[in-house]
Amino acid sequence: MQSPRTKIAQALQAEIPADGALNLRVKGWARTVRSGKKVTFISLNDGSSFGSLQVVVPPEVDDYEAITHLTTGSALSVEGELIESPAKGQRVELKATKVEIVGKADPSYPLQKKRHGFEFLREQAHLRVRTNTFGAVFRVRSALAQSVHRFFGERGFYYIHTPIITASDTEGAGEMFRVTTLPVGDPPRDDEGAVDDKQDFFAKPTFLTVSGQLNGETFALGLSDIYTFGPTFRAENSNTSRHASEFWMIEPEMAWHDLDDDCQLAEDFVKAMLKTALEDCAEDLAFFDKRIDKGLIERLTKVAEADFARITYTEAVELLEKSGKSFEFPVEWGKNLQAEHERYITEEILGRPTFVVDYPKEIKAFYMRRNDDGKTVAAMDLLVPKIGELIGGSQREERLDVLESIFASDPHLSVEDYDWYLDTRRFGTAPHAGFGLGFERLVMYATGMENIRDVIPFPRTPRTCEF
Repeated sequence: MQSPRTKIAQALQAEIPADGALNLRVKGWARTVRSGKKVTFISLNDGSSFGSLQVVVPPEVDDYEAITHLTTGSALSVEGELIESPAKGQRVELKATKVEIVGKADPSYPLQKKRHGFEFLREQAHLRVRTNTFGAVFRVRSALAQSVHRFFGERGFYYIHTPIITASDTEGAGEMFRVTTLPVGDPPRDDEGAVDDKQDFFAKPTFLTVSGQLNGETFALGLSDIYTFGPTFRAENSNTSRHASEFWMIEPEMAWHDLDDDCQLAEDFVKAMLKTALEDCAEDLAFFDKRIDKGLIERLTKVAEADFARITYTEAVELLEKSGKSFEFPVEWGKNLQAEHERYITEEILGRPTFVVDYPKEIKAFYMRRNDDGKTVAAMDLLVPKIGELIGGSQREERLDVLESIFASDPHLSVEDYDWYLDTRRFGTAPHAGFGLGFERLVMYATGMENIRDVIPFPRTPRTCEF
């Protein structure tokens, strides 16, 4: 029976016994291979850590000639003695006694030992996780995903799986992917010549969800505290560095909570996530701080320790107008704050993460609670340095008569489509609140990566659906 595999992260942290070497077996992919007649050095990485393990192969090892011809990317199983390294650059190294070539990489392997641009690596999305940068990105992504569940679980929230296929549009924007089994070239038509949706699989128009919020609200009005964490889809024809057609959303909903409670949960959540990254992914963040975004660790630490500010949208507009700053997009009450406005508030005016609350009702979604002033809604955006908006949320409109009046005045909203949603207000309505956070935006913020395509394993964007 073979000895069990030791992960390279464990090997790099292992203590060498005082009475001799430590025998172990490691498996991974060769990052580099340097061969000579007297010795071969292999840098082996299995994805468990940023660092690689130096394997020293003496010529007496079986099949030494084949080992000297190994190519970058080859998969290996190595047995040997873990010893203190006499060379600079590593604390330990593995003196091999046996090397098994599990899968030799073809010489055309595209990730040779040189610095590759991110655009090129997006074309190699099936291989790029073997690079330093993307191995680090996806280790951080994994740690944050697990921390999301831990955060809510420790607070008594229930994890709800909301539908991927829906007939409701949460945002009311209409930018949704249609789901249909009707023949595209020649769909059945009704007597008036329109596509006969009744013959479709669900007998009505259906789409990929843009949010799990509406379904989440129904569960909050029964279980009190719930959250969703799943894939969402937007059919926006946008090729910016912050937009993707498929991404993951974190969406908690809380009954018996108002907007202030919502802000507090969002603050606690962001601080917990950043502390996870700083404490559990220190090695990877040190790389990002050095190579990707200098000052990253200091910025994340400041946010994790900050007292978040809270101002109204009206106050934000007044502060921006009084600043004397000339912006690309003019500041005007009633218009959305742009990223340049949001960053200026957090970086220059207040110098810390900031909640902006009570936005004009015309620029926010139908489900946000109308304030008594008749002009604003109980909405909040969390703004953070460098990127601006990180989280958006609101207290939900729980009053049936107010929601019915909103539906009556908006031609894009159909009472028939949302009657089930209105039922939650008919039958025991209660105040509730929640927020949404694009998971990829959180990963971008925690790693300093500037393009959403580089924090998703296989990015889906307009005209791009590879792998």
